[in-house]
Parts: sequence; C-alpha cells; structure tokens
Amino acid sequence: MLLVAKHVFAGDGLHHEDGNHAIYHREIRAMLENMGVQLSLADSYEALFDDPECDFLFPLLNRGGFLNSEMLLPLLCTRLDVPFLGASPILRGLSDDKHLTKLEGKARGLPMAPWAIYRRGAPVLEADCPMTERMVVKPNASSASWGVRDASDWHGIAKAVADIHDEGHDAIVEPFLDGHDIEVPMMLSAGDPVLCPMFMNRQADPTRLRSYAEKRDLTDQGGDYEMILFDDPEWTSRIGQLTRQMAQVFHPFDYGRFEFRINPETGEMIFLETNLNCNLWSQKTFGWVSRQMGWTHAELVETILIESMWRQGVLPDRTTLAA
Repeated sequence: MLLVAKHVFAGDGLHHEDGNHAIYHREIRAMLENMGVQLSLADSYEALFDDPECDFLFPLLNRGGFLNSEMLLPLLCTRLDVPFLGASPILRGLSDDKHLTKLEGKARGLPMAPWAIYRRGAPVLEADCPMTERMVVKPNASSASWGVRDASDWHGIAKAVADIHDEGHDAIVEPFLDGHDIEVPMMLSAGDPVLCPMFMNRQADPTRLRSYAEKRDLTDQGGDYEMILFDDPEWTSRIGQLTRQMAQVFHPFDYGRFEFRINPETGEMIFLETNLNCNLWSQKTFGWVSRQMGWTHAELVETILIESMWRQGVLPDRTTLAA
C-alpha cells in the first residue's frame, strides 16, 4: 500500500497553515504501520508520475494548492490502473464542486437554499445573487470553511468574490442559515453505501460563522460547539431517506459525509453539501462514528479499506488486514 499525504513525514504538532491535518496524516500513517501492511510513503503527486509498484493507494493529498487538485491523485491512479481508496476522479470533482452537488440535490427534490456560482472569468452580476440580509461567500471547492466570509450588501459580496477569484478559485454565494449542522456519514458494506450514526454540531450561537482557523485548531478564539449524537427518529428518518437518494449520485464511493443544516426553532432543514473522502481523523466525525458503534478507530479505517479493496478486486474476500 502507498500512502500519499501532504504531512506524512511531518514532525509533532500543528502545521502553521493546515493545522491539525498534520496530526491527522501522522495518525493514519501510524495506524497503517500497526496493521502490518507493506507500506510505502509519499508526500507529492510526483510519486504517481511513474508506476509506484503498489497494489493499492491511500490518497490524502487533497489540498494541492491549485484548483480541482482533489482530482489529480485519482486521475494519476486511473492512468496507471492502480486501485485507490475513494471514488472515481469525475465523482470526486462532482462532490468537491459545491454548485454541481447542489444541482444534483435540487434535481432530486432535496430542500435547498438559493445560491449563485461565480466562475473565474465569467461575469459577476448582481442579478444572479439571491440577496438576503446576510450572505456567505466562499471558494466553490472550500473544505473546513477555508476562505469563507460573509457580507450584508452587494458591494461586500462583489469584493469577496473578486478576492476569491484573485486567489485562484471559483466563488459560491448563498444565504447564511441559522441553525446547526447535521453530519451524515456513510461507508460501503458489501458494495452498497450504508448510513452510519448521525451527529449534530450544536453551536452555542447558531448565528455564528465558523472559520477555517477554528476547525483546524489554529486559534483559541473559536465559538463554543459540541458534537452530539443526533438520533431524533423523526429527523433521522427523513434525513436518512434524502441521504440515500444523494448517495446514489456518487455510487460507488468508499466513504463520505453528507451535510444538512436544521433550525429546530423553525423546523427548517436544508441540504448543504457532500464530502467524499472526508476527514478520517479520530477527532472528527468518523472518529465519533467508531466510538458510537463500539469499534476502535483503527477497526473503522481498516473496514473502509477492506471494503474498497474487495470492491476493486484487490482482495478476494472481505477479510482483515491487521496481523
């Protein structure tokens, strides 16, 4: 197995820009080493410019510093016919492009908020913007809220869009929604996507816009929030049904997280986005999933790997990797 991760050779502590992603990558490396697989390591795309002579690739180099970088490792693997964890390049691109994912959700009747996409090089027109009192502007392929900002008038929106374009990204604009995020993890079992326990990111202040620095542990001034099990049967039944509908858009994928936002006071629920190959760190959603299911974190990651290898014919049986 080849693990390609930006911080796979990093020392202890946080990275000055990527924060706890460095800890996450080291954790996955140690986990694979403890499984006993024959592990090779790389921290750049160049490892796939020629045949890496591996049976399987674990790609964690998603933020490559250029637009649509999340597609490059899957594309390089496809070129070399190397099986890899995750989804095909085109499905990775579909899920990371928030505008395209929203179009898929809208086509399937999911509850959606209005939005506008402003691609680099295309006109930035006020008439396209669904203006409300408070708007969120962010890179269209943002993860962990990097580049997110808000604005209350068209002047502020236009400036934020221009800044994002200058940074090399498309911009998406949508109303800010008061409420709490619902995280809906999924993973494959015998080739089919299945729902895992759902969780709520419950915020002390539902009107607060969480930042990238907060999510990556780069600031001590984050807002108060807690991850709690979300098991209200009325909500989870409906959210589960909608998530299964969206999962079919991206099938086959090995693991991912679907996000909704609910406002308990108004009863409003909105579909937000899909994150394939999302963060598997023990302190993020899938770490909470493993604890809720009574598994160790390593058992959960091993299961995701086994299901992927079996799906792609790397393993003849759904067995175990650990010694």
